[in-house]
Amino acid sequence: MLNKIYVAVLHYPITGKDGRILTTAVVNMDVHDIARTCRTYMIKRYYVVNNLPVQKQIVTRVLNFWGSDFGKNYNASRYEALELVKMVSYYEDLIEDITKAEGISPIKVFTSAKKRSNMVPYDEMKEMVLREERPILFLFGTGQGMPKEILETCDVSLESIRGHSDYNHLSVRSAVAITLDRVIGEFVQKGGS
Repeated sequence: MLNKIYVAVLHYPITGKDGRILTTAVVNMDVHDIARTCRTYMIKRYYVVNNLPVQKQIVTRVLNFWGSDFGKNYNASRYEALELVKMVSYYEDLIEDITKAEGISPIKVFTSAKKRSNMVPYDEMKEMVLREERPILFLFGTGQGMPKEILETCDVSLESIRGHSDYNHLSVRSAVAITLDRVIGEFVQKGGS
């Protein structure tokens, strides 16, 4: 069951404060921390989507360091988590890569801090994970979120994370961890596969 779950953090295309489409910078901590979360929750692969060559070089440098003999020996668990990370340039590359690996296109799950109509609650998403045989891809945005063009390609719009306040500006690291725990946390605790 859990060996079909994918996570992607989009840095492009992203909506800026002015509503225009832009590319956000990759935060080194996001690469490390989200990889560790994905490893903890038995995610098959964590994709970083960024179309800027300089940003891709930064991520590649991080992955090469921790994949080197020194990095593996210095912190084996960090190396194990970062093995899950794959860098792609565009959203289309992401979908193509998963489709090629799985032989079928993934169910695309749109996540956002914004409330939208027709959002699927977490309980329904849990049931979908259990019953679906297709791979499932959870998409997370940066900046001001993913544009409607991405939403329109998705199969599911997952309910937004809400606390007990009107403040809702979580880091993408926190959003990934909370979402995965709410959807598959109990299965991981039970040793689901």
